[in-house]
Amino acid sequence: MSARPIVVGLAGGSGSGKTTVLRRLMERFGTEHIAVVDHDSYYLDLAHLAPDRRAKFNFDHPDALETELLIAHLDALLDGKSIEKPVYDFTRHVRSEATTTIEPRPIVIVEGILVLSDARLRNRMQIKLFVEAADDIRLIRRIRRDIHERGRAVDDILSQYERTVRPMHRSYVEPSRHEADIIIPRGGHNTVAIDLVVARLAEWLRHYGSV
Repeated sequence: MSARPIVVGLAGGSGSGKTTVLRRLMERFGTEHIAVVDHDSYYLDLAHLAPDRRAKFNFDHPDALETELLIAHLDALLDGKSIEKPVYDFTRHVRSEATTTIEPRPIVIVEGILVLSDARLRNRMQIKLFVEAADDIRLIRRIRRDIHERGRAVDDILSQYERTVRPMHRSYVEPSRHEADIIIPRGGHNTVAIDLVVARLAEWLRHYGSV
């Protein structure tokens, strides 16, 4: 690739609709134009902790993630190199031995609740998006996700929400909203905001020579 990729930061609280926004962008540009690096894949491996201690770990604090590795991988993609992205097992809170190969693409989307709270990541982004939804909507979505995708009990989900998710959202996620270039209320249902992002990326790709 002759030009360096454009980096899009996609942040917002848990259950805000980031996945839907990402899906809309992927539908428009496809995997031939977009590489996705999700911050969740870079959670620390907790294999050294007993299972009960893993369950009480604060996964919503920046220190729970190996952001330095994410930054190194992002820089590699920007240099036109492929990476081996970690695979995280959310049922056991450990990193898998397997990895996912991510090839460089003209657009790199860095997604996660905390990606706009880290200045090192922000400094590598040309477009910063923050997806937001009402607290009750986000909680409902989180409950559904954790039950169906991670096999968790409702009481455990609510306990974690009160103990770490809600206070960390107020301390780290919500303040990062002010770092965004575009705020997207209602997530993937906000077609006007998504169309603006699509238009900007399409313009960049034409300059890049990929469309």
